[in-house]
Amino acid sequence: MSSTLTAIIAQFLLSLLLLVVSVLTDDASTIPTQNMSHKERAELREESRDMFYHAYNAYMANAYPADELMPLSCKGRYRGVTPSRGDMDDILGNFSMTLVDTLDTLVLLGDFAEFEHAVKLVIRDVQFDSDIIVSVFETNIRMVGGLLSAHILAEYLQKQADVMHWYKGEMLEMARELGYRLLPAFNTTTGIPHARVNLRLGMKDPQLKKSRETCTACAGTILLEFAALSRLTGDPIFEVRAHAAMDALWKLRHRGSDLMGTVLNVHSGDWVRRDSGVGAGIDSYYEYLFKSYVLLGDDKYLARFNRHYNAVMKYVSEGPMLLDVLMHRPHAKSRNFMDSLLAFWPGLQVLSGDLKPAVQTHEMLYQVMQMHTLIPEAWTVDFQIHWGQHHLRPEFIESTYFLYRATGDHHYLQVGKRALKTLQQYAKVSCGYAAVNDVRTGKHEDRMDSFVLSETFKYLFLLFSEPQDLIINVDEFVFTTEAHLLPLSIAQLGNSTFSFRQSDEHNVLDFMRTCPSSNKLFPEKVRKPLRNFITGSCPRSTSGKRLSALDFQASNADHLRAVYDMGITMVSVGDRSQGKVRLFHSFYNAKSQEEGEMGLQFMQEMLELTKMQSMNQLAQLQVRNDQDNSADIRLMAVAYALDDQSQDWTALMAGPSHFSPELVGEQFVEGHIVWARPPRACDEKLLNAENVSGKILVAERGDCTFVSKARLAQKAGAAALIVCDNVAGSSGETQPMFAMSGDGTDDVAIPVVFMYSLEFAKLSDAMQRRPQLRVRLMQMVEFKRWQLAKEAHQNETAAAAAAAVASASASASASASEAATMTTMPKKKPDKEL
Repeated sequence: MSSTLTAIIAQFLLSLLLLVVSVLTDDASTIPTQNMSHKERAELREESRDMFYHAYNAYMANAYPADELMPLSCKGRYRGVTPSRGDMDDILGNFSMTLVDTLDTLVLLGDFAEFEHAVKLVIRDVQFDSDIIVSVFETNIRMVGGLLSAHILAEYLQKQADVMHWYKGEMLEMARELGYRLLPAFNTTTGIPHARVNLRLGMKDPQLKKSRETCTACAGTILLEFAALSRLTGDPIFEVRAHAAMDALWKLRHRGSDLMGTVLNVHSGDWVRRDSGVGAGIDSYYEYLFKSYVLLGDDKYLARFNRHYNAVMKYVSEGPMLLDVLMHRPHAKSRNFMDSLLAFWPGLQVLSGDLKPAVQTHEMLYQVMQMHTLIPEAWTVDFQIHWGQHHLRPEFIESTYFLYRATGDHHYLQVGKRALKTLQQYAKVSCGYAAVNDVRTGKHEDRMDSFVLSETFKYLFLLFSEPQDLIINVDEFVFTTEAHLLPLSIAQLGNSTFSFRQSDEHNVLDFMRTCPSSNKLFPEKVRKPLRNFITGSCPRSTSGKRLSALDFQASNADHLRAVYDMGITMVSVGDRSQGKVRLFHSFYNAKSQEEGEMGLQFMQEMLELTKMQSMNQLAQLQVRNDQDNSADIRLMAVAYALDDQSQDWTALMAGPSHFSPELVGEQFVEGHIVWARPPRACDEKLLNAENVSGKILVAERGDCTFVSKARLAQKAGAAALIVCDNVAGSSGETQPMFAMSGDGTDDVAIPVVFMYSLEFAKLSDAMQRRPQLRVRLMQMVEFKRWQLAKEAHQNETAAAAAAAVASASASASASASEAATMTTMPKKKPDKEL
């Protein structure tokens, strides 16, 4: 009887379980990701801890007191000692940046002993009285933010852990000193700070006298650190200057779209680049608007954030994608790729309460990571690689952490696990973690930014940690853009010199955006429709449907089989590395008559597509030249004949300069090319000045300004100057082209162009093979027009010749041999060649 009752109960429970399962699976979108066990989560937490110490110990043992570790060389990167990387080195100030940036991570890890040791090192070794130009933005978020966070946590540990009683606020005083050294950058007409400042000389450094441009994020990512600095020291100047900069930026928004550009003139307030998005150049401006409201309690920053946010979601957001537009023409896209810095956006959306689009964009980013193993620095709208570098950035992991905290969905733990394992497999080296130069090849770069320790590993550790694992309650802190912790209690300190009176510029509508409840949002339901978003975006041939030329992909095996069945064969043309092929179509090779007809139609489409692409290339180049955005770069061409007898020319990409005359229309400069001696052309006189007159001079970047090299070339009588990059592996295909800036004195009368390393390597190879090489400098769009005109002329000439041959054959004597007649007779269905 007992066994029978047990069986009945078991059957009932089974039926009930099946009923529950049936209800849950009625909509498959509600099936959650399998939960991660506490054991696995703890193991991943400890692995992330080990990752941090592998990098931290490598830095301390091999690089300290340098600013950064070079993980492949296993030595420190010092400003002015290590070979220059150009503007990238503006983040360095010879002030042990990685250690300062990492201090609060040590506290989160519970390593009080190492934190105390590191604080003593910083107090003993770090100083700021250096004749070095640094980035105001980077120095603020990494150094000022790092010192403030470490100071706050040191005082916290004094009270809570009964340690560090010797500490008397030294790091706060260091932060104040550094803040004062940054303040001269704020002495502008608009109140918007300069991008760079000399730590010792302020803006009196001769190299900064003509400084005038900065990015929106650079100027708008100051307030959290400066407000905290003012409230902790009682010195209001920092917060006052930061508020003024934010107010000035807000006034520069486009009043019609509520969008911001990315680069502006700090004196006039004019926009230099009007691209508007959420990635590089603008990202943390939005972040600091919202977090300034959270930290300081000023409603105007929430109102401003909401206005911008609504504009971004209206114009920039395209489903899960975020594509830059022009701020003054918001329905016009300004570029066809996205950069990895936008990966912070879902995390900000979580904080502001808009979870659904956060889940969607994060899912898109996760698929990009799955597709390319690591998230590349930039990718196109069809998710192909635009810039292949991966710098171990934290933004994607940051958003993963906030999404997990908001939803509790273990899917985000699984995403974090994959990110962690990928870093272990592809970035870990014996001396730390190395950035990846190209995610397609996995080649490493001798670079480990300080944010790897201060952000990437910090967010990984937090993701896999339970609240009870942490010695502080992170919900009582705001994370800065560099993941430094500032306590919400700062708002209670107040700033008696700053008024929080609500401005009349905002109305109630700016506060009306409500936050959806996460309890009613199951992220899997949002993710499921996007599960094949990226793979589904790629063209796929389906049975019964003719493959069009527009859909054709040479890397798709199904497409190759389809065109083969249509009687089309492909033959490589020229250098295989260029990927050029010639298509031949023959009815005789087609699988069937129907397939042969489809092949003929495919070839016609391909011809039209080729013509369109040629015209589009010209149009795109012209658009870049003619847009009313004054920072759009006029791409230049360094062109030369392929050999001394050839009529075929090739062109290499180059960038222009702001300080030299512009080659417009069909204008060009042509001449023999010669290297400068010394190569960097920074001395008072060229050693080979007598051989330079009338020629195009080549000089290497570095040691002096671009305009100084140009003046020396002009003094020697050069017809033009080519400046080649000094960073190995740089390329215009993977890095944005820029226009070289001058010093404000317009005395250069010769054209000057800039070439990245990989493009110049091709020119250098041609120079070695042909000592008397002549090159032509001209606008790239004009070179393309010239080439198209030449090709059209050659085609017309060939057609005329063919017509003449046909006419001669028709009038030939009937006594011609039968063999000759047969060889000149066309087939009934002639082959078509493209």
